[in-house]
Amino acid sequence: MPRYIVAYPTTWSTAGRARLRAAMLLLALSAGLSSVHAQTDSLRAITKRVTAYNQQALQEKLYLHLDRPLYISGEIIWFKVNATDDVAHRPLALSQVAYVEVLDKEQRPVLQTKVALQQAKGHGSLALPASLASGNYTVRAYTNWMKNFSPDCFFHANISIVNTRTTLGLKVTKDTTSYTAQFFPEGGTLVKGVTSKVGFKIVDKTGKGIAATGTLLDQRGATVATFSTLKYGLGSFVLTPQATGAVYTAVLTLPNKQAFTRKLPVVAAQGVVLRVEEASPTQLRIGIESTVPGQAAEELLLLGHSRQQVAVSALTRLQAGKATVLVDRKTLPEGVTHFTVFNQEKKPLCERLFFTRPTHQLAITGRTAQQAYGTREKVNLQIATASAQAQPLPANMSLAVFRLDSLPSSALPNIHSYLWLTSDLKGNIENPDYYVSTPGPEAEQASDNLMLTHGWSRFRWADVLAGPSKPFQYLSELQGLTIPARVTTGGGKPAPGVIVYMATPSPKVNLFNSLSNSDGLVLFEASGLYSANDLILQTNTQKDSTYQIELLNPFSQQYSKSLPLPFTFSERNQQDILSRSLEMQTQNAYFSKQQAIFKLPVSDSAAFYGKPDEQYLLDEFTRFKVLEEVMREYVPGVQVRLRKDGFHFLVMDHVNNAIFPENPLVLLDGVPVFDINKIMAMDPLKIKKLDVMTSAYFQGAARYNGIVSYSTYKGDLAGFQLDPRALIQEYEGVQYQREFYSPSYATAEEKQRRLPDMRNLLYWNPDVTTTATGSTTLEFFTSDQPGTYEVVVQGLAADGLSGTARFQFEVKPAL
Repeated sequence: MPRYIVAYPTTWSTAGRARLRAAMLLLALSAGLSSVHAQTDSLRAITKRVTAYNQQALQEKLYLHLDRPLYISGEIIWFKVNATDDVAHRPLALSQVAYVEVLDKEQRPVLQTKVALQQAKGHGSLALPASLASGNYTVRAYTNWMKNFSPDCFFHANISIVNTRTTLGLKVTKDTTSYTAQFFPEGGTLVKGVTSKVGFKIVDKTGKGIAATGTLLDQRGATVATFSTLKYGLGSFVLTPQATGAVYTAVLTLPNKQAFTRKLPVVAAQGVVLRVEEASPTQLRIGIESTVPGQAAEELLLLGHSRQQVAVSALTRLQAGKATVLVDRKTLPEGVTHFTVFNQEKKPLCERLFFTRPTHQLAITGRTAQQAYGTREKVNLQIATASAQAQPLPANMSLAVFRLDSLPSSALPNIHSYLWLTSDLKGNIENPDYYVSTPGPEAEQASDNLMLTHGWSRFRWADVLAGPSKPFQYLSELQGLTIPARVTTGGGKPAPGVIVYMATPSPKVNLFNSLSNSDGLVLFEASGLYSANDLILQTNTQKDSTYQIELLNPFSQQYSKSLPLPFTFSERNQQDILSRSLEMQTQNAYFSKQQAIFKLPVSDSAAFYGKPDEQYLLDEFTRFKVLEEVMREYVPGVQVRLRKDGFHFLVMDHVNNAIFPENPLVLLDGVPVFDINKIMAMDPLKIKKLDVMTSAYFQGAARYNGIVSYSTYKGDLAGFQLDPRALIQEYEGVQYQREFYSPSYATAEEKQRRLPDMRNLLYWNPDVTTTATGSTTLEFFTSDQPGTYEVVVQGLAADGLSGTARFQFEVKPAL
């Protein structure tokens, strides 16, 4: 607060001086209040920016339930997609397409597909080719809208794929030096003279946490701390660094008595440290300490936010470089909360994560009618869902039943731990379900160690405080698949304001168009485009023949820095690998047709222009050998004119009782033909029907002076030669849904079938729904494979409650 020095006139009375003192005191208080108001306004401004950013940058989360964590090349990956908002994890129908990829260890995509989403969920499959090498791979998934944000926000899961042609006999190398130890100072920095907690993480080369004890040595070799891991290779200790530039050394000892050393981060001369600790069972104590010159009495802003929602906002002033804020734990939302400290310039100084275990989840219970079954026997499965208050709650779930074996694999996440924990942290997290499901002091300490070692934010503060500087590049696919392309001039420069047409030759007449923006980009809304298609893109070559068109890659080319864990197998797994490979080959040999049945979507067979004003089925007329005669004799709504530059069509505008002055849109199997001379040269015997629209038709940015649409018998252009300037490219639309093959052995005859049934994935159902009673019943049959089978159920309710359940049953060998 400013200091004021007052000189009193000698002629003033005592009362006058008192009034002056009161006025100056009021002025001083006003100045102080103005400062407080300014800081309060700064806090409000940051809070307002966070709220505005959340509204403008709505975040989606995708979760994939994969049927298994390990596959043999030649098997099929089955998956279910759930789309939720980032705040309450309720189903979010913002996108109708999910992009799913399998990445190798170099983050190169080896498989890519697009999956339709309806009502915030969808499902699909990926057939693993025999050419895939053995290794650990990453399955990632995202929407077009999610491409506006960091690829770390995408869904990621590690899977293992074994190619039995190349990996049998692979051994684990006993590398005693392949341990990683990392140290993470609380708040981000070790600062001279400031006490802070240091989290640490010790893992082996497979990413698994290793139990260890440690001794911390200073530069003179003196012991300053001892520590040990608590859970999954994670732990923490308290350190007060004594010298600028000091490098502390940790001596780590493993259970086998092997020791190794690692260095801690260098100690900084000055900085800000943030400490979060329990003040009482109901309160957190947040300590802030700064040694930065000029900040000893600075006013700071503390913000606690979770999933872009502000939970805590407090002004605090440093006193001798220190400040403490008490936070009621009831004000913190469940899940990961980010505590961030800002200075007066709204610059974030340090950040710390804190986890509140979610207490509400979807309770899923399941049981089989009996604990043990024979081969080829029916299994009746009952599933029930309930709220946290044990009330029946309808939910949508996915369910996998697979045989357990000894093959090592990456642990897959479950929907509950992913939404509340894994999706908000960075890096591989061992057994995330432990942190969200286990109560008690040890689990709380383990969670805090996790927060110290896996800190990460889904957004950058610079983006939040600045606000979006321009519209987002990628739009949400609210209506279905969109296809991006670019049009350029002959010189390679962007061509703005150009209409580009896209068609897929087929019996159903489909045509799309888009007007290029200032960057030459076009975007086609191609809902209903499934599987592989030949796309034909072109501009009106009669107006300009120099434009170049290229299709753009719809998949993200930005990748997270997190890589899959190293791939290792030991010789003791060889028999299980061989058995699994034999099962896969047997199933593919005997049931390849059953495994290649796809559910085709129900689609409208009408042309994009709807019911035509006139339609001519040419087989009902006397056939002519020249198309000109067909048009003149049978199609009165289209007048044929032959001018110096060739043929022209004039369509009668029946709405205005006039003739359109220019050519109509002419189509062949949905593909625009701008040179009418070429269509007139076509053999009319190849044409099955002709549609005519005798009124103006508007589509996107285009206006057509009527439409003349020819259809061949097979919808394949019948050998028609397209303009060489047209871009013709194969393109994968949204995938058809493969049907999971589950044979029936309901009758004695079926049970006696001699074909071997080697299924180890007995059942996969991506769309299990419980009713208002919160229950449902499923049934399937066991295979010829005895063993222990695990049932995994994962689900989501409309209110955002998520849950998972696991249970097992036995299949006994046939006598």
